[in-house]
Amino acid sequence: MTGIIAAMEAELKGLLSCLELSGTETISGRTFYSGRLAGKDVVMTVCGIGKVNAAVCAEAMILKYHPEVIINTGVGGALKKDVRLLDTVVASFAVQHDVDTTALGDPKGLVSTVNLVRFPTDCTLNEKLIKGITAAGGRAVRGGVATGDRFVCSAEVKNAIVDDFDCAVCDMEGASIAQVCYLNGVKCAILRSISDGADEDATMNYSEFVQLAADNSVKALKEYLKQA
Repeated sequence: MTGIIAAMEAELKGLLSCLELSGTETISGRTFYSGRLAGKDVVMTVCGIGKVNAAVCAEAMILKYHPEVIINTGVGGALKKDVRLLDTVVASFAVQHDVDTTALGDPKGLVSTVNLVRFPTDCTLNEKLIKGITAAGGRAVRGGVATGDRFVCSAEVKNAIVDDFDCAVCDMEGASIAQVCYLNGVKCAILRSISDGADEDATMNYSEFVQLAADNSVKALKEYLKQA
């Protein structure tokens, strides 16, 4: 079974419309939809925005449905100049840029309970997703995802994240899902289609491109599931 988690309805509705639904269940205030998509068993949910919402959903999904893999899909802000609007980033790793215990001598971003800064994603799964993006007519980019509980809309903040973590895209959920998957031994992947540039124009760009970016991720996932 493949688990799919999105932060917002806009990021999941294109998949839900194609789902051969077999059942729904509400856990911790979130609705989980199970069924078949492109001939594959899937369970999917909208977790809500932010790291805690994402982590709660990922843990609930793993404990209840036991997926072999979890894919976190959605939109994000570009951090590097070579990442363009509507590109789709496949995360090679994920960090939590707002975790900071440097005053205690730790490196920035270190999650002390697991002693990691970079949470891994599954390399084989990533390559299959890149093929899905290409098959859907999109441009795939490999790079890190920087997660934090803020909508990045400042060039100063954006540049600081790049300097600290060398990531290609920022979001508000990916690394927390990657942490939960790591703790539970579940394969994980993160897709982020670019909706904005994470700078002073981010709010305007996000409003204009969020649905187009979400649709890109949906198309890529459909192609991935066909080939999986």
